[in-house]
Amino acid sequence: MDRSLSIVLVIVMALGLFMTPTALLSDNEAAIGEEPLSATTEPDEVTVETPMSPSEALIAETKRSLMEQLDPVPLDGSGKKIGVLIISLTNPFWVNLKERYEEAAAELGIEVEVLSGTTEGDTTSQLETLMTMATKDYDAIILSPIEGTNLIPGIIQLNQLGIPVINLGPGVDEAALEEAGGHLDGKITVQFAEQGEMIANDMMSRLPDGGEVAILQGLVGAGQSEGRSAGAKAAFEADERFPIVAIQPCDWDATKAYDATKDILLASPNLKGIFAVNDVMALAASEALLAEGRDDVLVYGVDFTNDAKAAIQEGRMTGSVTYSGAIYTHAAFLLALKTIDGQTLDGPVYCPLTLVTVDNIDDYAEWK
Repeated sequence: MDRSLSIVLVIVMALGLFMTPTALLSDNEAAIGEEPLSATTEPDEVTVETPMSPSEALIAETKRSLMEQLDPVPLDGSGKKIGVLIISLTNPFWVNLKERYEEAAAELGIEVEVLSGTTEGDTTSQLETLMTMATKDYDAIILSPIEGTNLIPGIIQLNQLGIPVINLGPGVDEAALEEAGGHLDGKITVQFAEQGEMIANDMMSRLPDGGEVAILQGLVGAGQSEGRSAGAKAAFEADERFPIVAIQPCDWDATKAYDATKDILLASPNLKGIFAVNDVMALAASEALLAEGRDDVLVYGVDFTNDAKAAIQEGRMTGSVTYSGAIYTHAAFLLALKTIDGQTLDGPVYCPLTLVTVDNIDDYAEWK
């Protein structure tokens, strides 16, 4: 290489070492942190999506799941009148569901009337209410029976009148209904056994050394009580470290659940966990434990009522299985509208479930 050329190259390289990063940018670029060279240059607009909270994500997934099962769905209920028969307004869960039904009806333009029996165990009054509803000019009726067979005579009457019947939640005994000559036009529900299984699995995960457990049932023969109990029982029995010391029917009654909990503690002082198949009984169990000075027993319920939410926040309950009543009732109306339009589904529509616990309670502040 020519000596003079070598000297030039060395000088160029040396100057490069002293150049600022900005000097190495093109005329249309600026160093990070500096103003653009052109005052008229604007950055491209960037849309930043706010991440969904766990409860928002769950609501979105619940909606997606139900709409997928109901597709295609009618979105307008204008001019339709739908009757709803719930179990009782003595239970906060059904009070909440009544409010959600009314909100969903308003959104869809449906005229709705929500009625109930007198108490959770009064099967006769619930049937009488349904028989009265059969005399009204409803386009469809959505009903939740106290137990599997109590509403069968009313359903048959609705069938004869040509009024579609949608069963929400607690199931009608379809074999008995068919034998009596009746039928359902649609069904939307949850997997009750899965509720019990979810709770049993969470309880066992918090008791690595095992321990005695108990189940407080609702009304004997009620589908939700039987299913939840069976799901929990099967999960506990699959692990010999968790002997079930009591399965006690309490008829959804707080006083009975309170007394049953005290009796179980007396017979089984080493008790480590209680699954009550609804929140009313779970709250009563937690009160009994408090009265006995016991804070070492895990308590779970179902429904995630406002009182249960407060108890979980305070550590008096460990958890409660729930699903969005707002989405559930909205989907029930869509199913009713499909039925009115003559559309049919091959099987039940299932609403997804979630378990709220002391670990994730803060994610459910706006849940309803």
